[in-house]
Amino acid sequence: MFPKIAAYCEGLTKEFDSISKERKDVLVKLSSFISSKIAQNKSINLIYVCTHNSRRSHFGQVWAHIAGSFYNVRNLKTFSGGTEATAFNRNAVYSLLKVGFEIEKVSEVLNAKYLLKFAENEDPIVCFSKIYSDEFNPQIEFAAIMTCDEAEVNCPFIPGAELRLGTTYQDPKEFDNTPFQEEKYDERCRQIALESMFVFSNLVK
Repeated sequence: MFPKIAAYCEGLTKEFDSISKERKDVLVKLSSFISSKIAQNKSINLIYVCTHNSRRSHFGQVWAHIAGSFYNVRNLKTFSGGTEATAFNRNAVYSLLKVGFEIEKVSEVLNAKYLLKFAENEDPIVCFSKIYSDEFNPQIEFAAIMTCDEAEVNCPFIPGAELRLGTTYQDPKEFDNTPFQEEKYDERCRQIALESMFVFSNLVK
């Protein structure tokens, strides 16, 4: 893992006490799902779902992947999706760039595909906007993690999901084109990274 990203993750491991007990009670359900897959030597598939698959769900996909790598979890694949496809938001991309990812934009179309490199000898994380049932994503035996209130309400049932979990976050989009835009995107990026690290930290206890 690139040193800057590893240092960022190491710093997060010292902040778990800042997560409320109520929030931890929800997050450990995902830890248990992952632990059960490890015990059965099965693939671990996680899909992070938000309405537009533009910001929070991509943060979820990326940071779950990184947390798994940090804690040496094998057979992990992370994905994201929405109830509609838009584009991976450039402000979210910029927040991840600042953390230390090397990011390649593969095309200049509106819904571009991005490759996020986080280590020299690992495949990059593939990010682009899509509906959660897109053929790129697993169709069965996965956990669906809802990252926004709208998806939590409007998607009460996710076909193929073995676990559906609500871990909703405030939308940084609310601060687009304001003086707080960069701060709020970085804040949401860090919150989702922190909670992802907490989820995977429970696997080694």
